[in-house]
Amino acid sequence: MKEKTERLTTRALERLAKELPEGGEVWDNSEAGYHVRAGKRGLSLRVSYYNLAGKRRVLTLGRYGVGNMTAAKGRQDAAEVLAIVAQGGDPRAVLEEARAEEQRQQQQTLGAYLSGPYTAYQNRKKDGAGSLRRIEKDFPDWLNSPMGSLTRADVERWQAEQEAANKPRAFGTLKRSYDALCGLLAHAAERKVIPANPLKGVKLQRPAMTEEKMAEQASQRRYLEAEEVKALFAGLEAYQEAKREQRRNSRAHGKAYLPDLDGVAYVDHVAPWILTMYYTGLRPGDLFGLRWEHINLSFRTVRKTIEKTAHHREEPQTFPLSTDAVGVLKAWHQQQGEPTTGLVFRSPRKGKRMSPTAMQKPWATVRKLAGLPDDLLLYSLRHNFASQLVMAGVDLLTVSKLMAHSDIQTTIQFYAHLRPDHSRHAVEAFAKAVPRAPAEEEGNKAPAIRVAASNV
Repeated sequence: MKEKTERLTTRALERLAKELPEGGEVWDNSEAGYHVRAGKRGLSLRVSYYNLAGKRRVLTLGRYGVGNMTAAKGRQDAAEVLAIVAQGGDPRAVLEEARAEEQRQQQQTLGAYLSGPYTAYQNRKKDGAGSLRRIEKDFPDWLNSPMGSLTRADVERWQAEQEAANKPRAFGTLKRSYDALCGLLAHAAERKVIPANPLKGVKLQRPAMTEEKMAEQASQRRYLEAEEVKALFAGLEAYQEAKREQRRNSRAHGKAYLPDLDGVAYVDHVAPWILTMYYTGLRPGDLFGLRWEHINLSFRTVRKTIEKTAHHREEPQTFPLSTDAVGVLKAWHQQQGEPTTGLVFRSPRKGKRMSPTAMQKPWATVRKLAGLPDDLLLYSLRHNFASQLVMAGVDLLTVSKLMAHSDIQTTIQFYAHLRPDHSRHAVEAFAKAVPRAPAEEEGNKAPAIRVAASNV
């Protein structure tokens, strides 16, 4: 029986999938040995060849339309198989070896990769140790599981268990842990340790927000009212005076060796740190990592890499400093002995970088002295910076750059509603341009009706 031949294109395979009877075969007219065979489950793409012993062998490449098997891939795979045959090799052995390697990679456990290659990778990052601890602590039941075996169902089960715990954690906390895990899997997939990230595209389900949560979120992302700004500055003065009074008492009672605080601008790092955040809107992490090398007081600029986005944007960004911000930093610079290098705000005890929570207690003290609400977060100073700029009419692109947002959509999402109401001014201008009705011009007290323009 004569073999049926034609070029096995996508159009041809789509037609054969409907027309070719079970057991029927059609051979490609340009790639010798490449053909399709119809079965109960669809078309199988295959290659027929002769091995070194002269025996005919058939190698199935896959089923058309299943996985990533397309007409183009089938033709490419067939060409690779025939190339191995032409060089005297056994394509079946090569395929089996490749499958065995893929299975071996698939079976590598999460714990083995975490403690091996991924630890070496994270140790080169600033907060790498924290990411490693987070994965190990939050996914203990998965450490002995093959990375490639993780599924959406596993993620959904894990999230449900975390939310049902005696002390359920916030969604943001769960997301940070899950993002750390996904970072590990992406790292393994990128380096071909596993064929693909099994959780790519799988996201945690954000719980519906209660009214209490919505109110809490609104209170956190807000700006300071004029009276609150006055209270903040008064609270900083009260904080400094309390520290000075405490030092006077200490010096008067046997500790004269302690430095006199009455003759310095700042009693410690707290006031200049808070004022710098207030005047620049920098994130706390960037203030903790701020160095004198980053600051040019003559040019009134700060130039540094933003820590939150350093993983995908390493180049430093430049931010202008206001006159007030320069005044604060100049006074602190002089008080510190005018250093040219080193951290601007060092840990008072260790002289090193302060911990991420180092300003929580000082802020609580200042807030109490100022009489500010207990739910006013330190981070609100950053939101206040952006909010006041927008309300002053500064365009959103400029605000986005000053806030070091990686995407202007972030600025739009949280601050666009604060813009001056240009749309209202526009419609008012339109309304004034429309001729008034005679009754209105004569001062008739009846409700005025505008004379409609023809295109309104």
